[in-house]
Amino acid sequence: MRKFIKMLLVALMACSLNACSTMNNDEAAPERYSDLHFDNKAPIRLMVKKIEVKSEFTPSFTRPNVEHLFPVSIEKTAKTWANERLEAADYGSDRVAEFIIQDASVTEQEVKTDQILQKDRLKYHADLKVILKVIDNQASAQTSVEAYRELTMPIDTAIADKEKHWNEMVVNLFTAFDEHMESNVYKYLNMYIKDNKSVTTF
Repeated sequence: MRKFIKMLLVALMACSLNACSTMNNDEAAPERYSDLHFDNKAPIRLMVKKIEVKSEFTPSFTRPNVEHLFPVSIEKTAKTWANERLEAADYGSDRVAEFIIQDASVTEQEVKTDQILQKDRLKYHADLKVILKVIDNQASAQTSVEAYRELTMPIDTAIADKEKHWNEMVVNLFTAFDEHMESNVYKYLNMYIKDNKSVTTF
């Protein structure tokens, strides 16, 4: 009888441990999103002695602005883009490039519906505005890019799902920004690109 009770206690303990293990596995840990990087692409080599990365954007931390809630910062990602995609390639010159972030905001707006079977929605609008200047003693030139993305979701969307959509929004925003800024640099600042064989005149 004692042997039976002992075996029963062991079995109950094993079941209890299995239940705990199962519960921990079902409780999915919150997903972590990595910062975006652009060093997989060749840098744009500018004929300047240095590149200064500046931000004129100041987050308010109050709604309707919600950029501070995003798992990946638009402002920080813009700085990463400048550091990884732009390269100073003429240390003997007096020219300086300035990469200036003017806007990196996201706003949230509640959109009411008049449809009985539809839920109210949240609309998000992300803005990124950047100016790239090359300052020379004799002349200067600049180009700018304004990129934006929008998305909507049901008002009762869980925070984990919100973060997933927000992250995708930032990825799509910088996919467009990277393409347009590189195109603009080669079009409007091409006289300052090292080893550039084609110079556009206006």
